[in-house]
Amino acid sequence: MPSNPVPLPVLAAARSACVVESELLNSERIAAEFGSYGNEVLSSANGIRRSSLYSGDGDGRTCRTYAVVRFDDVPESIANDEHARILAGSSIGAIFKANGWEVYKETLYVGELALPAGEHRLRRLMRLDQTRSVALHVYRLYLRKELQIIEYATIIESHHPEYLSRKQLDKLYVVDAPTRLGEAELIEVSELVLGAD
Repeated sequence: MPSNPVPLPVLAAARSACVVESELLNSERIAAEFGSYGNEVLSSANGIRRSSLYSGDGDGRTCRTYAVVRFDDVPESIANDEHARILAGSSIGAIFKANGWEVYKETLYVGELALPAGEHRLRRLMRLDQTRSVALHVYRLYLRKELQIIEYATIIESHHPEYLSRKQLDKLYVVDAPTRLGEAELIEVSELVLGAD
C-alpha cells in the first residue's frame, strides 16, 4: 500500500463518485437484505485476500459477495491496528468507519463475469446450480483521517445474482472514465476471481 499522498484530483474524483454511491457498506446491505451477515477469509497471502461475504440460514451459508482484495503498501504506523484486524477477517469498510476513517471508492469497472461450467469454488460458495454470470464491481479504496489520505487497496467484488445485478451496480456506482480498466487489466481481474479454486 503505497504511502504516496493521493493526488488531489484523484481524491476529488473519489469524493465525487462517493456522493452518488450508496452510503451503505456491502456488509450492511447484505444484513439488511438477507437478515444476517458474516465474513469468512478464504485465503490471505502475498498481499491478496479472498473472502466470502455471506448470509446464513437454516441450510448454511450463501456467499453474496466474493471479494478479492489486493492491498497496497501502507506503512504500519498509519493503519496497523485496523489492517491486522482486516487480515484476521474483519470487514474492511466497517473497521475503518468504526475507527474514524472516511472511506472513498473510485469505481474502475462495473460489468459481468461468466462462471465456468462445471464444479467451481465460486459456484459452491454462492450455491448456484447452473452456469450463471455474476456482476462485478472493481474499485480503488481510499482512506482519509484528518490530514492523512492513503490508497489502501484495489477491490474486486463478484456479487451473487440474487443480491446485486449489473443493472443495480450501474445505478449505485459511476465509472470514472479516466480510470476505466483496459483489456489486459480485465483479463487479470477475471484470473484473480476465477483462478483460485
